[in-house]
Amino acid sequence: MDTAIFQGNLVRSDRIVYTPSSFAKANLIYLQETGRLEALEPHTSQREHLASYLFFLVEKGEGTVHFGGRQFQLTAGDCAFLDCSTPYSHRSSENLWALCWAHFYGAGMPGIYEKYIQRGGAVCFPTRYGQQYRALLQEIHEIAASELYIRDMKLYEKLVCLLTLLMEESWNPSGQACGSRRARRDLQPVRRYLEEHYQQRISLDELAEQFYINKYYLTRIFKEYYGVSVNSYLQQLRITQAKQLLRFTNLPVEQIAAQCGIPDPNYFSRAFRKVEGVSPGQFRSMWNRIDFH
Repeated sequence: MDTAIFQGNLVRSDRIVYTPSSFAKANLIYLQETGRLEALEPHTSQREHLASYLFFLVEKGEGTVHFGGRQFQLTAGDCAFLDCSTPYSHRSSENLWALCWAHFYGAGMPGIYEKYIQRGGAVCFPTRYGQQYRALLQEIHEIAASELYIRDMKLYEKLVCLLTLLMEESWNPSGQACGSRRARRDLQPVRRYLEEHYQQRISLDELAEQFYINKYYLTRIFKEYYGVSVNSYLQQLRITQAKQLLRFTNLPVEQIAAQCGIPDPNYFSRAFRKVEGVSPGQFRSMWNRIDFH
């Protein structure tokens, strides 16, 4: 795919408008456009109601982004991650900026973006991963311009890396209060305690008392950091252990339930089915079946 070099009165750009395969559009996070531009004059670009998500990195200069009724000031080293179904605009200042970017979409993107925002991800933010973002955008550009027959899969791989980096950075975005960072460090003992004692009965009240943390504060901070509630995390630990025992032991389901911290077999079966979509017995049968024919 050819790279389009464009120079007008307002911008000089090197971009690829990409058309993914029908397979990619149905099954993957797929690229729509990628490139780099340098503003030649201060100007405003406006978009609305696009089925797209935009990530860009400011390489130099300054500008502003209007999104969701707010205005953000950006300078070199800052990033934006926008849901383009919401009207937005961005404008270079007199200190003309240069941007590198990617537009992308996929059936799962609305949920991913919602999770990003829930975990504290910002629309615009200064980054500590500027080199990594720049390298990923460069790789995306090179792959899109290539003739690789697995190009869509390669682009999917890099876009997932981009989203993973964004999720990682959202744990501790710049400008977050020091108290919040300290609270997150203090959660490591809480998490270790859950991992070591999930076989026991653990209540939120007892956990908060154990670590001298207000239970409502613990609930909020734990979910912000790990993306799930304390009870959901505990449930994940128990179901994961149950899967291990179902696959690699001959223990009866009732005994497995007790060993995983859920002594009521009926409740265990309901909880297991809710997570895995099948009963414990069905799970064991599916994974342990041996057919000699």
